[in-house]
Amino acid sequence: MGIASSAELFPPVNTKTVFSLILASVLYLALSYFLVGFKSDQVVLICLVNGLYYLSGYSRRFVTGFAIFIVYWIIFDYMKAFPNYHFHPVHIGDLYQTEKKLFGIHTGGDVLTPNEYLKEISKPWADVITGFFYLCWIPVPLGFAAYLLFTRPRQFLGFALTFFLVNFLGFIIYYTYPAAPPWFIQEHGFNFIPLTKGSTAGLDRFDQYFHAGIFKGIYEKGSNVFAAMPSLHSSYPVIVLYYGLKNKLGWINLVFATVMIGIWFTAVYASHHYVMDVMAGITCAIIGISLFNWCANHIGSIRRFLDSYEKLITS
Repeated sequence: MGIASSAELFPPVNTKTVFSLILASVLYLALSYFLVGFKSDQVVLICLVNGLYYLSGYSRRFVTGFAIFIVYWIIFDYMKAFPNYHFHPVHIGDLYQTEKKLFGIHTGGDVLTPNEYLKEISKPWADVITGFFYLCWIPVPLGFAAYLLFTRPRQFLGFALTFFLVNFLGFIIYYTYPAAPPWFIQEHGFNFIPLTKGSTAGLDRFDQYFHAGIFKGIYEKGSNVFAAMPSLHSSYPVIVLYYGLKNKLGWINLVFATVMIGIWFTAVYASHHYVMDVMAGITCAIIGISLFNWCANHIGSIRRFLDSYEKLITS
């Protein structure tokens, strides 16, 4: 690739794009108000998108490429308006008993789920390490996506669309198989309670250690408590590692693999997911990766879309 001209790096903004962005912003705020109510996060998102779009050619390329992730965030936020327990019964006790049957740990004459066992033997040093691992589930995929966007645009598109597809598969399961997380039973028992607020569960020990409300702030904004199966937290690092290996990033892939295993362990250690949830998340990632690759290789319209979007984010 040669050195891009200033016109290529900083393409002019025309009246049509300005009008389209304003219209999209207004429609987003209006729809959000009717579905989930007004929130300051919505204004922050609008200001961020508009600001980056007009700031420079580089930032415009960034926000155009990340439009895929922005759409995902909006869909995830709108899930609050359509709780999955309105469509199917929530699995609580049956999921717990199956976890205990498959992965139960015999101790002191009793059988505990891995969540219960790890909660009993938790240590402050483990709380800190696992907390840092769980904080990686957003920055690592998005940071890696930004790297691909500016160095390997085609690979970025594959990564972003695979990410979107895996989430879509996860959302389908959320609505067909609502599932309570382990902490729900620990805090509320086996009876279903609608409108249950999100909980930091074992991650509260991290917040207490640092006298901060990092995870509390995150889980207060959760879209759906009863969406533990599959664990998409466990899916994301699989996608990252796959594209890291695909792009032959060397020792960086060791970091990705370590973060992946750390997130898997933390999901169970902090009582946010059962082992089954983690395994379902891994399976969801593998299916999503395989499905995207098949579509990209065999469906002409998908290839044309990738070509068009690649031109858009590199213009």
